[in-house]
Amino acid sequence: MTDKKKIILGISCGDINGVGLEVLIKAFSNNTLFDFCTPILYAPISAVNYYKKLYKWQDCNYHVIRNPKNASPKQLNIININESDITVKPGENTLLAGKIAITSIDLAISDLKKNSIDVIVTLPVNKQNISLIDKNFIGHTEHFSKAYSNTPNLMLLCNDNLKIATATNHIPISKVSDSISSSLLEEKIIILIKTLKIDFLISKPKIAVLSLNPHGGDNGLIGDEDRKIIAPVVDNFFNAGNLIYGPYSADGFFGSGNYKNFDAILAMYHDQALIPFKSMSFGNGVNYTAGLPIIRVSPDHGVGYDIAGKEAAKINSLLSAIFLSLEIYKNRLLYLTNIRKTANK
Repeated sequence: MTDKKKIILGISCGDINGVGLEVLIKAFSNNTLFDFCTPILYAPISAVNYYKKLYKWQDCNYHVIRNPKNASPKQLNIININESDITVKPGENTLLAGKIAITSIDLAISDLKKNSIDVIVTLPVNKQNISLIDKNFIGHTEHFSKAYSNTPNLMLLCNDNLKIATATNHIPISKVSDSISSSLLEEKIIILIKTLKIDFLISKPKIAVLSLNPHGGDNGLIGDEDRKIIAPVVDNFFNAGNLIYGPYSADGFFGSGNYKNFDAILAMYHDQALIPFKSMSFGNGVNYTAGLPIIRVSPDHGVGYDIAGKEAAKINSLLSAIFLSLEIYKNRLLYLTNIRKTANK
C-alpha cells in the first residue's frame, strides 16, 4: 500500500496511568505497522516520554504535529493535548487522567467529523474519573453515539472465531429485564445484520439470539420475557427471510459448542456476552461499535491499574483492534464499490 493510500488511524490515549500508552508504544516500536496505516495519537507528549524512558523504548520515534494533514507516514504522529509537563502515576486513579482521556477522545471525534482521520482505536479509560469531568459519560459506546446525533448502535465483541453483540450495554443487571423490548431487539438485530453484511462482507449472515432467563424461561416458569418478547421477534425476522434463530439458553449454547455454527450472536446483557467472549479470546478480542457512520474499535481489556508500569501488559488485543479497524474500512469501500457496480449494470 502506498503512503498516499494508507489509512489514517486515530488513537485516543485512554487513561495515562493505565496500560494503554505502554502497549501502544510497544506496538509501534515495530516499524511493520507503518506499512498498513499512518497513526495519529492524541496524547500529552510528556506522558509518552515517561513510558519511553521507563522502559528504555528508544525504537519508538514520534513526530509532533498540530494537524493530521502533516502526519508522517513512517512515524507515530502525536497531537499534543497538554503543553505542560504532567505527572504520570501508573496504577493510580486520578482526576487529571480522566480529563486527559476525555479531551483525547473529543479531539479525535472532531477530526473524524472533518474526515482528517479515517478510523479510530480508543485505548482503555476509567469511566469513573471521566464522569467527574463529564457526568454524562458512561462509556465509549454511548459517547460516540451521542457525538453522532444519538445514532442507534451496537456493542459487538469480535475475535477470530466469535462475534457477539449485546442488546443492552452499561446498565445495572437489575434494569436489564425492563429494558428488553420488541423495539429494542428489532433495532439491535437490524444493526447486526447490516454490519455483518457491510463491515464483514457476510452476504447472508446466520445469527443466534440468546435467552434472557435460565433455560430460556422454561415456558414461563422462570420469567416470560423469552416467550413473550424475544421469541416473537426472532420468528418475525426468520419469517422475513433472515437466518436468525433462538432464543437459546446461554449455558447450553456455549457449553455444547453451538456458537460455532453462527456468524454472530446477540446476547441480552453485558456479562452474558463478555464472560464467554473473554474466556475464549485469550487476550486477542476487541470491542467494535457497530451502527455508527464512523469506525471505532477498542481493545477488550480495561485500564489494568494492577499491572500498569510493570511491563506486563500484552499488545495482542491492541494489534487486533488496529487490524480490525483497517479491515472494516477496506470492507466498507469494497461493499460500496460492489453496490455501485450492481447499480450500473
